[in-house]
Amino acid sequence: MNDSILYKVIFINRSKVYELYARDVFSSDIYGFIYVAELVFDQNQTIVIDPAEEKIRDEFENVNVLHLPMQSVIRIEEVKKKKSCKIREIKNGENISQFPPLPNRSK
Repeated sequence: MNDSILYKVIFINRSKVYELYARDVFSSDIYGFIYVAELVFDQNQTIVIDPAEEKIRDEFENVNVLHLPMQSVIRIEEVKKKKSCKIREIKNGENISQFPPLPNRSK
């Protein structure tokens, strides 16, 4: 493993777009999934805390490996520098959807 390689993984989960960082990303042994491991969060112990980063850290604190369905992954980027992790709602006019589309259960 190379500690200098860092990936930004953007995916959809429960109608929200997640952006997080990991050191290890590749095709999973589970067919149709992407293996994401060694999640990276801010290590700053300063008084200023990013609430979005804290929310993601709390959600994934006991996770060793994520196996994300390929259709939920929007993009994987190899980056030089980590920025803040994010969770955001999909806006009405935004053209992001899962493939295949989830069934409409509002009947």
